[in-house]
Amino acid sequence: MSETRRPSDAWLYGWGMGYASVGAASVLVPLYAIDLGAGALLVSLIAATAAFAGVPGAILWGWAVSRTHRRRPFILVALGLTGAVLLVTPVLSSPWTVLVANAVLWFVVAAAAPVLNLVVVDGYQPHEWSVRFGKLNQYQGYGWLAGLVAGALWSALAGSAFGIAPLAAKRLFFLAAGVVALFGFAAVYIRYPERPRLTERRYVRLLRRVRHDGLGGSRSTRAVPFGPGRVYWALRSLRRTRRRPEPLTERFSGELMRYLAAATLFFGGFAVFFAPLPAFLTDVGYTTDHVFALNVVSAAASAAAYAPVGSLAARFDRFRLQTGALLSRVVVFPLVALVGGALAPPGGLLAVGVLFAVIGLAWAFIAVTATDIVADLAPEPVRSEALGAYTALGSLGGGIGSALGGAVAGGFGYGVAFVFAACCILAAAGAVVRGRRSGGGTRRGGL
Repeated sequence: MSETRRPSDAWLYGWGMGYASVGAASVLVPLYAIDLGAGALLVSLIAATAAFAGVPGAILWGWAVSRTHRRRPFILVALGLTGAVLLVTPVLSSPWTVLVANAVLWFVVAAAAPVLNLVVVDGYQPHEWSVRFGKLNQYQGYGWLAGLVAGALWSALAGSAFGIAPLAAKRLFFLAAGVVALFGFAAVYIRYPERPRLTERRYVRLLRRVRHDGLGGSRSTRAVPFGPGRVYWALRSLRRTRRRPEPLTERFSGELMRYLAAATLFFGGFAVFFAPLPAFLTDVGYTTDHVFALNVVSAAASAAAYAPVGSLAARFDRFRLQTGALLSRVVVFPLVALVGGALAPPGGLLAVGVLFAVIGLAWAFIAVTATDIVADLAPEPVRSEALGAYTALGSLGGGIGSALGGAVAGGFGYGVAFVFAACCILAAAGAVVRGRRSGGGTRRGGL
């Protein structure tokens, strides 16, 4: 690995453009499926298949990269297929075909993540990797937020300013998002750095030096996920277990095992709420631009809070901070059903927007403290495996919760689904509290 030559980051603008298209699609796809006749169950299955499709994508492409020693083609194929899927989506007339297209989209987006992690740190010392991961997250995060803002603006203006029907407006936006992804393809093709020298084997070996700090030095960096492809590196770290006969229960402490179970449960509870949420909002009268605006509010609240929350987590008890954030979602999730159903837009938009801001703020607390807790509960020899298990179990909980949320909402109503989500999180919060009382991870003072 070169220690002096630093590749240019200009190509990351292209990846950020692709992520803007993906961010917009993350909200637009379920809304488009609803317009085509999808109900709460199918909308939730769209979220579940997207979560699960990212896992084989990251694993298969990670394997291909290690065998071919090529990287740029995989990033280009991801952006090219992202553009192609978005350009094809407007001609789809069945919500089931939309589900398949969305699964393909997340397959290729997740598939590029292992490649991105390798490329972004090439030419840098391991102690600099936290900054590099932070830069990758910066481009992805701002790209995602830009896509949400663009979707909100277009949805608000398409009808009022241009007289375009809602379904036609969605189809036009898919076309625009596809074109943006192809522009990202061109930017990466032109500005991609020289062939990197860092091999996957050496990356995994060096990564263990920084894994104890949660894939980065700052909590605000750790709070932003790299995408579904994080599961690939999680499973890579867990592959070490095949050479070690001891089961997880012997390598991980009881406190760590309980916390991982709690994390799986609260991620599942989050998914139970979020998966049928687009169908609920449209059923009670919220338009596409309202849904986009609410997602922008939540994402912006999280982004603004990451750094301040990181400072708080360094000074105060992380278990208490996380428990408070979980309990806030226990209260807010059912309130979304109550307030959203009782107050129609535009009057109810402000009240529901405040709830979404609280949801986003709570996520900042949860995301920042979770990796810190896992890293503290795990001793150095198994810290990498523990962080890998946390990532993989969180994705598993999210996928199962998405399907379960749709089934509950479809069979018993949205209110029951949101209360069920709150109950899952409440149970998880209780497990977190018990973990703190058992003496795990209390290296810092209390509140």
